[in-house]
Amino acid sequence: MLHVAIDLGGRESQICVREEDGSLVKEGRWPTAKLEKLLEEFPAGSRVVVETCAEAFSTADAARAAGHEPRVVPATLVRSLGVGQRGIKTDKRDARCLSEVSTRIELPSVHIRSEQSRMRKTLCGMREGLVSSRTQLVNQVRGWLRGQRQRLSSGAVETFTARVRKHFGEQELPRCVARHLATIDALSEQIKDADAEVHAEAKSDVVCQRLMSVPGIGPVSALRYVAAVDTPERFHDAHALESHLGLTPGEKSSGDKTRRTSVTKAGDTAVRRTLVQSAWTLRRCRPGDPIVRWCYEVEKRRGKQVAIVALARKLAGVLFAMWRDGTTYQPQRAAAVPVS
Repeated sequence: MLHVAIDLGGRESQICVREEDGSLVKEGRWPTAKLEKLLEEFPAGSRVVVETCAEAFSTADAARAAGHEPRVVPATLVRSLGVGQRGIKTDKRDARCLSEVSTRIELPSVHIRSEQSRMRKTLCGMREGLVSSRTQLVNQVRGWLRGQRQRLSSGAVETFTARVRKHFGEQELPRCVARHLATIDALSEQIKDADAEVHAEAKSDVVCQRLMSVPGIGPVSALRYVAAVDTPERFHDAHALESHLGLTPGEKSSGDKTRRTSVTKAGDTAVRRTLVQSAWTLRRCRPGDPIVRWCYEVEKRRGKQVAIVALARKLAGVLFAMWRDGTTYQPQRAAAVPVS
């Protein structure tokens, strides 16, 4: 078996290939966009090692398609393996180090999500980028309005531009403001299209439909959750998944002192944020739901913010159980066991 280490770059990547005994077979630079052709030259069953980066997972897909064993090593781990040792870090040294370590130990790999999961994550991320851009432009126009000592009537962000134009009537707006309003209108149309695409993707997936039976879980929440988990079998229980998403308390203990900290915030930030938003929606819209009443009890002891995070953690566990068992939302069962 060959050990192929690739230090990926935007244009070119550094390759280092070794035999199992550690002897050097080949090294050099190769265009990143043409790595598929290079991987086809190696005998099937070779181990292809890359470090986590933007190009890592498509490279892992190419390696798997060529019959190799891909390993995507976490960027937080490579330092301990010797990458960048003694303050000297070059592409050539990094590739040599990874290939040499691969011949000696079983390198750990992060979970390589399916292409569909990565596409769903991209879909949600692109939509979020449009929403964020619109929010930034709206806030800039609001800032200009305050400078003019003007106040708009309240309403949804989708009607913001219409309310601005109605407020000023026949008065001509400054070109910079009019340009912002036109851009906001264009972004709103693109966001509608993105929302339709997200809804269609969620509706076409049986798992997403089942997860959306939970109050507060919409198409975006379900799609982000499914994309992050990918395969529920890789988690032995709901607590493992909650920890993976960074929703469990951390611990900082030493000697005879034990101190619990706030949630670890490890894992996918976007999924964690979406679950917290879903928790707020569930608390506001379904106050009589058993899981929300459980949240109120936590709130009495620990406060609203801690209770919402606890509810988000519980939602993550409930969604996992529903996916694993093939069931729909059962309110009494969801609130039966408190989350520690």
